[in-house]
Amino acid sequence: MATLDDSDRTSVEAHTDPSRIQDTGWTMSEVWSRYGPWVVTIVNLTAFFCLWQLFAMSGAINPLFLPSASSMFEALWHGLTTTAPPGAVVSGSIADHLFYSLRNLSIGLAIACVIGIPAGLLMGGNKYVEMILSPYVWALASLPRIALVPLFILFLGFTVKMQITIVVLSAVFPIMINAWAGVKTTEKSLLAAAKVFGASRSDLYTKVVFPYTLPFIISGVQQGIGRGLIGVIIAEIFGGSNGLGYLIRRSADTFNSSLMYAVLLVLVIVSLTLIQFTRWLEAYVAPWRHMDRL
Repeated sequence: MATLDDSDRTSVEAHTDPSRIQDTGWTMSEVWSRYGPWVVTIVNLTAFFCLWQLFAMSGAINPLFLPSASSMFEALWHGLTTTAPPGAVVSGSIADHLFYSLRNLSIGLAIACVIGIPAGLLMGGNKYVEMILSPYVWALASLPRIALVPLFILFLGFTVKMQITIVVLSAVFPIMINAWAGVKTTEKSLLAAAKVFGASRSDLYTKVVFPYTLPFIISGVQQGIGRGLIGVIIAEIFGGSNGLGYLIRRSADTFNSSLMYAVLLVLVIVSLTLIQFTRWLEAYVAPWRHMDRL
């Protein structure tokens, strides 16, 4: 009688195991670890919006302050599928205002990274530069950006330059301070070991300090995204005729609460998407940060 070798026996056991999905060869625990968080998130959000709908339909709160979830999604769908004709802005068109805000946010964040990362690295590596710039950095970082909007409107007017300037000032200081802190917290043993092997000052920065500081920089960019998004909304509310901030102000002036909640939901989705993108970027450029989570 023929007997099964080890490889055939393993294959038979894998296909006869009731806890294993035969199409993929995954166990139920593997499937849950891969797709479980998505399932929990979908169920959680579905329950939240269902409770919101039921609570709004009960009439406990005036629909002017809390519209139903269905009316909010209806306004969201209408706003995302309606586009403005050339040279005009359609009231309630979320898509056009979203692209306008994202463009200004992207430009402002790019400028903030170009300024903030080198300045933070330089401040962390040179005590004289740190001594000169640190008072200005902390003073401007602690100053509320909303207080600067009238000043920039006075100098730059109701222009795109004013809005991008607010985004840059909102995002540059978290990026700069985190890069600065990353350099200051670099382990001395790593620097000493690199010097023993003959590393030059430029080698210390490129092969020791910068890789060690990279997670701090990514964290600063994450904070800068949140601050920059706040900055672009503030600039559009107070000094803009386009963008999501302007749309929030207009929907509030016209008592269109469904549209206002739809825009707020879009802002949440945009913010979470950008933060998740930076996490993927961190996992790509600094994979050693995630080795302990495997």
